[in-house]
Amino acid sequence: MSNRQYFGTDGVRGEVGTHPMTPDFALKLGWAAGTVLLRDGGREVLLGKDTRLSGYMFEAALEAGFAAAGATVRFLGPIPTPAVAYLTRTFRAAAGVVISASHNPYTDNGFKFFTPEGFKLTDQQEAEIEALLDEPLKITNTNAIGRASRVDDALGRYIEYIKASVPMEVRFSGMKIALDCANGAGYKLAPQALKELGADVVTLGVEPNGLNINEGVGATSLDALQALVVQEGCDLGIALDGDADRVMLVDHRGNVVDGDGVLYLLASNRVKRGLPLKGVVGTLMTNLGLQAALRDQFGLPMLRADVGDRYVIEQMRKHEWELGGESSGHIILSDRSTTGDGLLAAVQVLVTLCREEKTLAEAMENYRAFPQILKNVVVKDKSVIMSDEHLLAFVDQAKAYLGNSGRVLLRPSGTEPKIRVMVEADRQELAVEWCDKIIDEVKSRV
Repeated sequence: MSNRQYFGTDGVRGEVGTHPMTPDFALKLGWAAGTVLLRDGGREVLLGKDTRLSGYMFEAALEAGFAAAGATVRFLGPIPTPAVAYLTRTFRAAAGVVISASHNPYTDNGFKFFTPEGFKLTDQQEAEIEALLDEPLKITNTNAIGRASRVDDALGRYIEYIKASVPMEVRFSGMKIALDCANGAGYKLAPQALKELGADVVTLGVEPNGLNINEGVGATSLDALQALVVQEGCDLGIALDGDADRVMLVDHRGNVVDGDGVLYLLASNRVKRGLPLKGVVGTLMTNLGLQAALRDQFGLPMLRADVGDRYVIEQMRKHEWELGGESSGHIILSDRSTTGDGLLAAVQVLVTLCREEKTLAEAMENYRAFPQILKNVVVKDKSVIMSDEHLLAFVDQAKAYLGNSGRVLLRPSGTEPKIRVMVEADRQELAVEWCDKIIDEVKSRV
């Protein structure tokens, strides 16, 4: 990945009111992105957002910047990130943009961009946009300034796309599902889609007020959903994050099934049904248990990409593989989507359970995840920590000790001032011990 000042692993992100998350920067970014992304023809840009209060402010600023570059902006309103990717393709738009900070609190926001094909931007495109940010803003010819309008049926179009992914003979009737929408972009769309597919839906996190996105709910805060599933006697629970591009599941006992488990279920289904599946792309964070299960049960290889669904997709496209994703819940089915799609992945799991007439717990019986400990350390300078020779030598020592029965990963966050430490081992106490040792080493250098 090339060195960029603003773009991280998933677009531009930061604290609202602190550079670069300011209206003046958003205006300049809209102009720069419009200038780069409209070069290949087309003028239409689709603009969606999640439910953060600051989305109104950034929506107006981005639109002004795009208009200055000559783009016609179509507002989609609050809508999941994968819906913007899908609609960008179907509208044959020049680009799609989402104003969201995904699973972060409302005090953060960000900007994600999609190409006309619905993929995240390349490193080269991001570098070109950043280069223009250092140039003076030049408004296009007055008669070419862009207009703005609203797409009134955006949610309906995406709901039909989700429903079309379910075979006609499959019915969700009889299934009681707890659905947590994180008070985010999927709050209206996701319950409606599942109800139209026949499910009995109990909802959580569907009352956004601009300030409560991801607050104690959603894919990164599962306690409330776990309690709801058990309390209401649901067959399973589904948790989306703030922009609904990731999903986590909960079985009827309240046990969590993360993105690795979802990949296992979807791979199992494809193998059993004889559908194309050459291999699965995970990331550096993917559990060793998934790699072992894919190999031992299905004879499938697994590749590890850098963290970030854009890098998973790059490897999937390179090898022409059909399935990939992250432990955090970004799941990509390349024959249906171009980016992580939480609702689509959840619906495909429901299809699998219906076909096999199994509960989620039964479907996961043959999958064993290695104990994995993941902790974060807040630091001032990630590059200094990551280049510390003594720390890296200590990490090598941990890797040597664990051998083939474990993994160690030390990496900087792409969006936050944190160092992430992950340790896997065949025994929980071993993973905890080595993770704590490495954390102490990092803290001694902060």
